[in-house]
Amino acid sequence: MTREQLFPPINPYETGHLALDETHIMYWEQSGNPNGVPVMFLHGGPGAGATPVHRRFFDPAAYRVIIFDQRGAGRSEPQGELNNNTTQHLIDDIETLRKHLGIDRWLVFGGSWGSTLALAYGQAHREQCIGFVLRGIFLGRPEELDWFLYGMKTVYPEIWGRLVEQLSDDERKDILASYHKRLMDSDPAVHLPAARAWSAYEGACSTLLPSPETVAAFSSDALAYALARIETHYFVNDLFMEENALLEGIDKIRDLPGVIVQGRYDMVCPIRTANALHEAWPEAEYVVVPDAGHSAMEPGIRAALIRASERLKHRR
Repeated sequence: MTREQLFPPINPYETGHLALDETHIMYWEQSGNPNGVPVMFLHGGPGAGATPVHRRFFDPAAYRVIIFDQRGAGRSEPQGELNNNTTQHLIDDIETLRKHLGIDRWLVFGGSWGSTLALAYGQAHREQCIGFVLRGIFLGRPEELDWFLYGMKTVYPEIWGRLVEQLSDDERKDILASYHKRLMDSDPAVHLPAARAWSAYEGACSTLLPSPETVAAFSSDALAYALARIETHYFVNDLFMEENALLEGIDKIRDLPGVIVQGRYDMVCPIRTANALHEAWPEAEYVVVPDAGHSAMEPGIRAALIRASERLKHRR
């Protein structure tokens, strides 16, 4: 029988905080089987942070589940900190954690921005990777950012309207720059409303059917501040990557096992990006979920991710 439901809730058997430099401190945790196959979970955003439900994609008897919050996100400190916060810093942080935990190789599991970081890390540290499970593919290219900022109004005009309602007509010509300016303002009366609007926009567009719970989670001040602030920081800097770098570097990992899971109606990271990755990496298994949007919690995507983790749980 193929498993399609999340595994039962579990608590970490170890947690810690790791100093990365003079500013940043990383939160990390381990759960499941200390002697199991190591799997590293990479959260989205950038800036979203990880949650307890993310442990439940993996068989706790088979996997040693490593989860951490990226710089400035979640339980890592300081929250929302942008100094020394780039893609290369995050890649280096993953290696710092791997060495700290004494892990030789691990399965890399990430969705949305987590898929971006997974590919970037894998291409930089191929020998440390067992394989990849990727969801809701985001490659950080200009056309993907343009879709997120302007294209989604084609499908979600009323939600997009709430995103831009506090902007002037002139500010709407460059939504990213306008939001970035507000989010960098030190006054909470300026940056918090912008953070809530930005984050709620993403949350409202993440599921196939409306999910008030998702929007509420994305709109909470703690998540919204870090997500919106870090996300716009990365976006204005082109994700700190050369355009098409991840597609051009795919030969570095194409011999490793890979599973690409994509919702047909993903509006945040449209399927054309996943399709481009699949065309560059045809050896990877490509699973298109016909009745799903972007969120990892969509039933069909959740089931596909669990099936993928089950198939790979005996690899070393």
